[in-house]
Amino acid sequence: MNMNEIKRLHIIQQMEDKKMTGKQATEVLGLSIRQVWRLVAKYREGGAAGLAHGNRGRASNNRIEEAVRERILALVEEDYKDYNDSHLTEELVEQHGLAVSRSSVRRIRREAGQRSPRRRRPPRHRRCRERKEQAGMLLQTDGSNHDWLEGRGPWLTLIAYIDDATNEVCGATFREEEDAAGYFLGLQEICLTRGIPGAIYADQHTIFQSPAKATLEQELAGKQPRSQFGYLLDKLGIELIVARSPQAKGRVERLWETLQDRLVKALRKAGASNQAQANQLLASFLPKFNQRFGVEAAQTGTAYVPWSKEFQRDDFFCFKHTRTVTNDNTIPFDGHRLQIPPGPKRRSYARAKVDVLQHLDGRLEVRYQGLSLVIFQPATNGPVRVGKFKPAPAQVAPRSIPQLAKPSQTPKQRLPYKPPANHPWRQYDVGLKKGT
Repeated sequence: MNMNEIKRLHIIQQMEDKKMTGKQATEVLGLSIRQVWRLVAKYREGGAAGLAHGNRGRASNNRIEEAVRERILALVEEDYKDYNDSHLTEELVEQHGLAVSRSSVRRIRREAGQRSPRRRRPPRHRRCRERKEQAGMLLQTDGSNHDWLEGRGPWLTLIAYIDDATNEVCGATFREEEDAAGYFLGLQEICLTRGIPGAIYADQHTIFQSPAKATLEQELAGKQPRSQFGYLLDKLGIELIVARSPQAKGRVERLWETLQDRLVKALRKAGASNQAQANQLLASFLPKFNQRFGVEAAQTGTAYVPWSKEFQRDDFFCFKHTRTVTNDNTIPFDGHRLQIPPGPKRRSYARAKVDVLQHLDGRLEVRYQGLSLVIFQPATNGPVRVGKFKPAPAQVAPRSIPQLAKPSQTPKQRLPYKPPANHPWRQYDVGLKKGT
């Protein structure tokens, strides 16, 4: 029995011993109550063996017959010994009517000790891609997990952006691990100091590409699921180019080789032993590094789009989550419940869709239709960690929108209605009998 079947057996035995209810078993096994009782019936009928899959020990219906396997091996020995696997598969279909896949042919030959006569293909000649003509047209980004502090502190991950045209490191930061917040911080520094770049070249990490499958509505609309970083690039109008190999983003890959030599020595000389000290030295190290290794762009000028003063930084560089307000005007978030106070436009936000903005400084902001309802300050002043937020109820900040900051009027107390003395009800004689 595998581990899943052993777990099921233990849960079913707990149910038989009256130590666990069916509802509890459904939560542990992740099955419906109907399926749980079907497992109980199988256990009562056949014991532990009844929980095993019914096809265990039986040959697959798609298994290639032994006679076909022997014929393939015989043909290889007679006429196709020097054929590679792909060519042999084609010949078996065309000449002998044996419709077998290439992977099956390869597996049959390897089990019999036969190797493909074709040697491994030599590496392709790769042509050096020309740099972009102007600064800001393309940035390459990546993260490098390395012992940057040489044992004086924990392993850190350096997240950096390098300009493809000038070879300058535009933004970089040390993080405890490669996370989306690190890429947000680096891109925020670039947009506010240099401007908005045209495109970003990155790998296939889930930070850049969402692993979720497209829903039916997204497929009909021709859209693909986006990660938080992907949403940010869409809002900023930055194109995301996904690299299919490490060689495709060779500039940032070669950057690590240089930094792991020079930056490590600079950190050692400064005696840095934690993340904060490493980031402090990085700020003074990069200007000298760019002056030494930067190159001139083929065209003068810049492709960076200046950051508009109309843009609010917090509206872009944050993690946006959509939540539904419960009936008690709270929002479930990261294992906590955030209380929403009443507002002048709506006293209750029950069942309303609100946006929870997780800012890079640790604040949580709840917005409804673009209006800020409440802001929660982080419990600690430590580094920003996505998914590690712990709001402090005692540190709730006032609402940021002025019209929302006004206290709502207290509703008047409703008194019971008392009929006057001349009310028809008071004229009715309760002592009169029916028919008199």
